[in-house]
Amino acid sequence: MSFFTKSNTTAKAPAQPRQVPWVEKYRPESLDDVSSQDHAVSVLKRTLESSNLPHMLFYGPPGTGKTSTILALAKQLYGPDLMRSRVLELNASDERGIAIVREKVKNFARAAVSTPTAQTKKNYPCPPYKLIILDEADSMTQDAQAALRRTMETYSRITRFCLICNYVTRIIDPLASRCSKFRFRPLDTGDAVNRLQDICEKEGVKYEDGVMLSLMQASDGDLRKAITLLQSAAKLHGVTAQTAEADDSEMQVDDDARTTEVTVRSIEEISGRVPHDVILGLIQVASNLAGDRFAKLQSAVQDVMLDGWSAAQLVAQVHDELVMSDDLGGSAKNKIVAAISEIDKRLLDGASEHLSVLDLMVSVSGIVTVK
Repeated sequence: MSFFTKSNTTAKAPAQPRQVPWVEKYRPESLDDVSSQDHAVSVLKRTLESSNLPHMLFYGPPGTGKTSTILALAKQLYGPDLMRSRVLELNASDERGIAIVREKVKNFARAAVSTPTAQTKKNYPCPPYKLIILDEADSMTQDAQAALRRTMETYSRITRFCLICNYVTRIIDPLASRCSKFRFRPLDTGDAVNRLQDICEKEGVKYEDGVMLSLMQASDGDLRKAITLLQSAAKLHGVTAQTAEADDSEMQVDDDARTTEVTVRSIEEISGRVPHDVILGLIQVASNLAGDRFAKLQSAVQDVMLDGWSAAQLVAQVHDELVMSDDLGGSAKNKIVAAISEIDKRLLDGASEHLSVLDLMVSVSGIVTVK
């Protein structure tokens, strides 16, 4: 007699929704969803109406929406059915040699344009050309860029190119001159905060006052970084709506670390940003005229460095704190910026972080205490 019957057969557990990073989950689906970049979006919307797309060059800091914008445009042009056959997306930082241009890019560029179905043609413009997206195009070699120039000319009737880069000066002039340039600037605080608040509302994330400002300071206009930090902090505190439905196999957080909301302190810890009170403490010691200033500075700097803070991050925050201070005059700020630039150069050259920070704070002490 079999012990396995239909009545006691173990039922399959319901499939869990696929977990994706919030950066991908909330990537803009259309040009209307793109934050801040009003000039680029308005021009592209007019281009979308005519369906006559030029070669394009998107440049600007990371996390400002360059890739998201062109993908949103492609979705509105072709729809989900034609995206695979009409759009080729390559990350040039991985595939940046001349062989890729001669083989993969050229083969796709000269391939015949696929015919859309009647339903797709009804809902989307489906212009008679394909789209090649080259992300991190400034990482391409000079030879690859030169080869790409000719490919763009030869197959422009059936293929359009979009080059995406952080540094437009690394794109050769003959290539840049063939493209319409769109500059993507760092997101302003208002638009970025609205986007983050919208994500928090959809994900059920609670946060204390000051968290949004802390995210903006840590990300420096990079919305992708801000969203990633927010997701990490929400996971740390277990405050997302999905956490309540998670099974026991997921990572557990100590009860002491689990709070009801995301805190400013947790954002600072995750981002590696030095707490504001630590920066103020260093500057206060540097400004104190009483006693042996050097001994006190040496002790304060040693305590900070032993805590494991990044010297580059610390120097950047000291710069922001002093330059934005109303207590210092223009002459003093100029001297401080000159001292910080020298220390920054030393750090990039591999100098000792401890000695570099100590040297900077000694210089700052001599400047801020001058009567």
